[in-house]
Order: sequence, then structure tokens, then C-alpha cells
Amino acid sequence: MSQIAAADAVTTGAATAVTAKAPHPLVRTLRPLAVDIAGPLAAFYLLHSGLGTSEFAALAWSSAFPVARTVLGLAKDRTLNRFAALMLGVNLVGLVLTTVSGDARLMLAKEAVLSGFMALAILGSALTARPLMSAALRPFLTKGEAAREAAWDRLAAGSRPFRRYERLFSVIWGSALLAECVARVAGAFTLPVATMAWLSTVLLVGAIVAGSMLGQAAAQPMEKLVRTEAAAA
Repeated sequence: MSQIAAADAVTTGAATAVTAKAPHPLVRTLRPLAVDIAGPLAAFYLLHSGLGTSEFAALAWSSAFPVARTVLGLAKDRTLNRFAALMLGVNLVGLVLTTVSGDARLMLAKEAVLSGFMALAILGSALTARPLMSAALRPFLTKGEAAREAAWDRLAAGSRPFRRYERLFSVIWGSALLAECVARVAGAFTLPVATMAWLSTVLLVGAIVAGSMLGQAAAQPMEKLVRTEAAAA
């Protein structure tokens, strides 16, 4: 009996240790976004602003993150890591833009091109089965709960209203970023350079705020559908 009790204790202790080491479900869900988006951005600013490398070199080296993630996804899971591919595309466009030089107005307009590229990628994804912004929204609606994660998967596979709201969410964010791109390009060639130097940041922040607020038109119904589906399971 003592041996059985000891074995049970060891098993329980091992299970407890594994559980303690297991990351929170929400952290596990957000981790890919942090790696695919924050990783390349952090690498770029560390290399360019921190270590003083050229913009071209910083973009090239920071592309290692999305390249590795994209290739790994294709080789291991036979799926395209869409956020990693998006960041790789952004970096490649940035590399091309480093060759563009000219007056201050052209340089201001060049900065808006990256927003435009991301906007078109997001809008294009809304026409597919996996809208890009769904991956960013999912952690906030499922909250790392297994029941909600399963509910999301079921709804994404078989609910037309849910899929419609998914597409709408990406359309809203893509439209907000595209409007910001158009406004920045127009302002770069019509407004004083000194004005656009600060207005560019205001427009970008405004696009993010607009996407967050208008996106609630899709996020709130999706959250309700997820909550109802999870409760019914």
C-alpha cells in the first residue's frame, strides 16, 4: 500500500509540476503574434536605432524572424503562417523603399506605402477563408478558455454569421489603414513638410483608434456568438 501511495504521490507531483510549467492559455494564444510581429519590429529597432546599423541592413537581418517562421510553417505543418508572411512582405517592401531617395515630400510619402501594403493584405485576406485580423482578435474573445477556443473553431467552420463578422472585422481594419495611407500620401504633396512631420503620426494613431472603435461592430457580435456557443456545448 505504501508503494502504491508513493507512486500516486510521485504521479501527482509530476502532474502538478507539468501544470505549473504550462503557460496560461491566453499567453499561449498571444505568443505567435508576439513572435511574428513584435520580434521583427524589436530586431529592426535594436539594430537600426540601438546598434546604428543602416536601415537596409536592419531590415534584412530582422527578416530572419518571419523567414524562419514562414519556412517552418510550410515545412512542418504544410500551412502558411500568415502573420509571419505579412511581416516578411512588409520588410521586403521596406528594403525596396530604402533605395528610394528624393526630397522631403517623397520621403514622407514613402513611409505611407508600408501602411498601404498592410491594408491591401488585410483587405485581400477578407476574401479568403482565413481573414488576417481574426488571429489578432481571437485571443481577446476566447480569453484563453478551452470552451471558448473550441466554440471559436466550431463557429469558424460552420457559422455563416460568424464568418461574415470575421470578414467585416478585417475589412474595417484594412479600410482604416488604407484611408490613413491615402491621407498621408495626399498630405505629403499638398501640405507643408513641417505639418506632415507631426501629422503623419496623428493619422496613424487615428487609424488605429478608428479600427479599434469601428471594429466593435464586428467584434461584439462575434464575442456574443462565441459566448453562446461555449455555453451551449
